[in-house]
Amino acid sequence: MKRARRTIRHGLILSATLLLISTAGCQKRQSTISEGEFETSRIERGNVETYVLTEGVIEPANEVILLSPAASIIKKIHKEPGQQVEKGDVIVQLDTRQVEARIENLNDQLQMKENTLLKTRLNARSAKIDLAYNAEVKKLRIASIKSVLADQKQLLEVGGVSPAKIEKTKQELVLAEKDLELITEKNAIRLAQLDTDEKGLLLQIEMQQKELLDQQDLLEHMQVKAPSNGIILSVVGKEGEKIAADKLLVNMSDLTRFKVRATIDNDYKNLLVTGRKAYVAFEKTRLEGRIGTINPTLKEGRISFYVRLSQSNHPQLLPNQKVGLQIVERSRKNVWRIPNGEAFGKQKKQNVFIIRDDSAYRQEVKFGLITDDYLEIKTELDSTSQIIISNTSHFNHQESIQIEKN
Repeated sequence: MKRARRTIRHGLILSATLLLISTAGCQKRQSTISEGEFETSRIERGNVETYVLTEGVIEPANEVILLSPAASIIKKIHKEPGQQVEKGDVIVQLDTRQVEARIENLNDQLQMKENTLLKTRLNARSAKIDLAYNAEVKKLRIASIKSVLADQKQLLEVGGVSPAKIEKTKQELVLAEKDLELITEKNAIRLAQLDTDEKGLLLQIEMQQKELLDQQDLLEHMQVKAPSNGIILSVVGKEGEKIAADKLLVNMSDLTRFKVRATIDNDYKNLLVTGRKAYVAFEKTRLEGRIGTINPTLKEGRISFYVRLSQSNHPQLLPNQKVGLQIVERSRKNVWRIPNGEAFGKQKKQNVFIIRDDSAYRQEVKFGLITDDYLEIKTELDSTSQIIISNTSHFNHQESIQIEKN
């Protein structure tokens, strides 16, 4: 009987031990990852584009197309078709009044924002002084009540004060301490608000300064200049006529530069529009270009066309060189984006890890246009958000990851 009881007791102990081990193994622990073991990127403003792929051949260029930098009016045509030009010569002058008005408006807005920032900083300094003063007054009030309470306790021993009076003073002390605690918390919130207000104004000023630089650069390009020596072949439009942005404005020859002759399947003929953006890719180089002349004649089910390069004198361009061609099919301009990486798939909603402080937290993010290069972000995120873009599949079961500093 004793042996049976001992066996049962050992069995119970063994079962309990196994249960504890099993429970400990089932408890979730936060995974850790060291700096350098993963790749991150901040979200940024930029374009997200999809492409249709084809191939082309580099040829010497016999013409260059110049596009209108903005919607405007042709103010003056300085060079007519057939005239020779040298690099830097002004061919067409566009009306700059709209751009100049925008620059003036931005300067006014920046001055107002800077004045507001100065006032905000002064108000913040004043508020901080007031907050500190109020807190100090509360502390002095507490010290005074404590002193009164100490005196009353001494008087109580000789019958100079009633216990009720002391109890009332104690209540006043409790209320004063709670009042100090409340005002301290409110002060912390107010100081955080003041700091946020200043950061918001600084961000607005930074964005407007960038836009101002863009407009000043655009103003310079309202004088359409010859990019090289050559001969004017054609000027689209007449003086006084309106012209839209990114529309063909000038054709000129340039025998010192290169272009791309390419073909594409007839199924993609709707993509062939003069001025459409395309990229030429070869080796580790990628150059931006625009579709130029299009030959509508079909040959073996394919249409031939030319692409004019923005950097047509690139030193790696060689005649008869075969290159890949990426014709922009869809484009999202100036959107929030993140470089594509192993962490992402093709779904419109995906869980990603966003870094905050010393951890990365899982969050569902909605994406728009997804390409091999970038993903368009639809979910509203902080502009400083830093996202892990390398492979995170081994953390799929985790809601957060602890980051160990090296």
